[in-house]
Amino acid sequence: MALGGPAPYDLLIKGGTVVDPSQGLNGPGDVAFAGGRVAALDRSIPESQAAQVVAAHGLIVTPGLVDLHIHGFWGASDWGIEPDPVCVAKGVTTALDAGTAGAHTFPAFRKYVLEQCDTRLYALLNISAMGVLSRGIGELQDLRWANVKKAVAVGQANREYILGIKARLGRLQAGDNDVDALKRAIEAAEALGVFLMIHVGASATPLENLAALLRPGDVVTHTFHGHDHGVLDSSGRVLETLRDAQRRGIVFDIGHGMGSFSFRVAEQALAQDFIPGTISTDLHAYSVEGPVYDQLNVLSKFLHLGLSLEEVIRLSTEAPARVMGLAGRVGTLKAGAEGDAALLRLDEGRFPLTDTMGVTVEARRKLSHVSTVRRGRLYRPYSRGNSVIFGPEYD
Repeated sequence: MALGGPAPYDLLIKGGTVVDPSQGLNGPGDVAFAGGRVAALDRSIPESQAAQVVAAHGLIVTPGLVDLHIHGFWGASDWGIEPDPVCVAKGVTTALDAGTAGAHTFPAFRKYVLEQCDTRLYALLNISAMGVLSRGIGELQDLRWANVKKAVAVGQANREYILGIKARLGRLQAGDNDVDALKRAIEAAEALGVFLMIHVGASATPLENLAALLRPGDVVTHTFHGHDHGVLDSSGRVLETLRDAQRRGIVFDIGHGMGSFSFRVAEQALAQDFIPGTISTDLHAYSVEGPVYDQLNVLSKFLHLGLSLEEVIRLSTEAPARVMGLAGRVGTLKAGAEGDAALLRLDEGRFPLTDTMGVTVEARRKLSHVSTVRRGRLYRPYSRGNSVIFGPEYD
């Protein structure tokens, strides 16, 4: 704690290794926060300039992580989880709910979740007005739910939260309606001027046909799912049409989930230089207790698969922030950005990691969460009534 007059910084993270791909940084550095934003990043910042100092020696300091795919509508959807315990409390300061709410359910999602949680949470609006309510009932099996006019109206009324449109196009979710549902989703996205994310895996229509309809900036989630109609052909080669889609700006996201990530598919695709555009969790009620657990567990799987630390951090900070239209605001430690950071430890040892096909590997490195900085303060989720305590006044 600084003595004397008021310090210019509220918080200083001192002595860590700063990994910020948005600035090409991977080395020793200090990060200071003031007024809820990043105030300075330098090789060395004196402790006397901060009201609170956190020693980060031996730790990795990254921008607050960004998760492009969770399901955070707890209490309305049987997929939903409470965002804060698995996001901001685990280093993910910004997340995107991937279509849990549709036009009929979004007002409740906004009032009871988006406006209440400590995680900076945005949403994709499901093209189905019901959203994702039940494992057993596909929201697009009856296309009367895919009401473009209603989706556009709700999107226009909630632009501060709704960043895009979501369509789940697997056979369970859409039956044989996947192409028609996709066309309606694109129509809504174009009317709103936003991007579209599609859920794929075991769809009635091959992925390459669905991807051909997408626009630059649109997202395919569950890229390495391991089911029919994936990124590989029958001989294990990446489909050239999907390479073309990636080259023209389609983002291929991980979306791990409970049934959408195969080590085998990932290994084959990565060996052919088909690199995902973003790494996300698809955290929900059926994946949070395994095999996903949290974002860092998924990132550790890609370290095991051979991606560098800088690359996995980029794919979970700068890259998803750009997809969401938030580049320069989140996913970076540039001065003036939102005051979010994650303090991580890279452990060495033997760590079992399991995909959604039942395959377990033994990794030698694993990322672990130590602390989160949110709005320029250490995040401490100690409840006092219904409030969450931020900041040093309760140290």
